[in-house]
Amino acid sequence: MIGRRRLLGATALGVSALGVALPLRAAARYAGPLFDAHLHYNDDAQAPHPLADVLARMQRSGVRAVVANSRPNDGTQALAAAREATRAAGVSVLPFVRLYRNRSDYGSWFGDEQVHEMVLRELERGTPAGPFRGLGEFHLYDSANADGAVAAKLMKLARQRGLAVLAHCDEVAIEKLMAHAPGATLIWAHTGIGGTPVGRVRELMRQHPSLRGELSYRPGLTDGGALTAAWRDMFNALPERFLIGSDTWINQRWQYYEAQMDEYRAWLGALPLPIAHRIGWANGAALFDLPQPN
Repeated sequence: MIGRRRLLGATALGVSALGVALPLRAAARYAGPLFDAHLHYNDDAQAPHPLADVLARMQRSGVRAVVANSRPNDGTQALAAAREATRAAGVSVLPFVRLYRNRSDYGSWFGDEQVHEMVLRELERGTPAGPFRGLGEFHLYDSANADGAVAAKLMKLARQRGLAVLAHCDEVAIEKLMAHAPGATLIWAHTGIGGTPVGRVRELMRQHPSLRGELSYRPGLTDGGALTAAWRDMFNALPERFLIGSDTWINQRWQYYEAQMDEYRAWLGALPLPIAHRIGWANGAALFDLPQPN
């Protein structure tokens, strides 16, 4: 179940969402723990990047928790089963049920009752690390498909069972998904990658308190490696609403995993440290009731 811990107004006090006192001055580079809220361990990654490799990359990057989802779900099960290895690497695995058995499901899952049945079986099965904590990532290339029968069922199921949802879609689909299950925890993968203006993102965040924004592949977030003024203002105004992620959807993303996390550390370091800590770690940790890492 998603954690019920509420993010208090701690930023101004220099206290993290997990109650850890932090200095108020910005650092040159954020050096704290990272929460990867969008990670895939797909079938075609497992031979070139075995578990020892991916866990070592997380450890070298200071990633202490991951939202894992894979096509098919076998990759997530493998990560969840490697409990001794993940514990040794200091990584918590939060498993999500992905809706794709194969690539053809990308364009039809929202109306496919077999996908709904598969999700129910996976939730019943669970993982060696415990129950699944969410659904997704799923894609809606046409926002009208957010009204598909299975899309509506899965949003309602997520709210009923306290599962988070990771959705790759546009702003119109966000509104439709939230209408199916008001109050469901919805993580917006890439937070408007199709060009949603920053002002509109802010409106949606204020309209839907349970909406979170994941920041991989988000154009306009940085300019020359530095945060743009619009996004800096957004983070200062809504520091508790954003997460980072790797989105290792192709093998090349695994090869640059450490570089991606280093880029996050660079622009996070330009923020006040309490806000950097929230976005880099504490927002994700609070969502799933994770303790502060040692």
